[in-house]
Amino acid sequence: MFTGIIEELGKIASLEKHTDGAKIKISASVVAKDTNEGDSIAVNGVCLTALDVKTDSFTADVSRETLDKSTLGRLKNGAKVNLERAVTPTTRLGGHIVQGHVDSRGKFVSAVQNGDFWTVRVSFPKEIGQYLVYKGSISVEGISLTIAALGADFFEIAVIPKTWEMTNLSDLKAGDEVNLEADVIAKYVERILLYGRRESGENITMEKLAKLGFVK
Repeated sequence: MFTGIIEELGKIASLEKHTDGAKIKISASVVAKDTNEGDSIAVNGVCLTALDVKTDSFTADVSRETLDKSTLGRLKNGAKVNLERAVTPTTRLGGHIVQGHVDSRGKFVSAVQNGDFWTVRVSFPKEIGQYLVYKGSISVEGISLTIAALGADFFEIAVIPKTWEMTNLSDLKAGDEVNLEADVIAKYVERILLYGRRESGENITMEKLAKLGFVK
């Protein structure tokens, strides 16, 4: 589990693709410091298992499913990646619960500077729209962010100077794909409400949600 608070900007040292997936090598020093083989590291929001850990790098195997679902397979040598080690029982939960399980790829639309802050717009595919709410949490490239504005197919996030400096958001260009992970709590709520009802043909209505206490 992660919190979406980026610890370091690493760089892709190599990406070797093969039939069933790929092997990725990442140059990094901060996250490699206390990492052992088998530990989890989020790379642009994707949970990977660290292998061949050195003082300044680590490698990881990437499955075909992960390549298809995320942007990792599109990265080039030298590309900057957001890195975060898994939380420990004593870690402050500075962001929100991030599993490192990417739901889909969105697209970076624009970034507008307002003083020292940036307003970033990201488009999202229809399949994750039901999980996004105004002022709710979203993980973009592994970064825990708050939705400041929400449209039918896009959301906006307000990015503070530190996040702009510490992450790869400042390197993105219009049209670049980004990894998105919706808040896991929303997924569990949906599952609880829908379990068994789709098969029976029963629909969720505002009246039923009110009876269950979800709507006042």
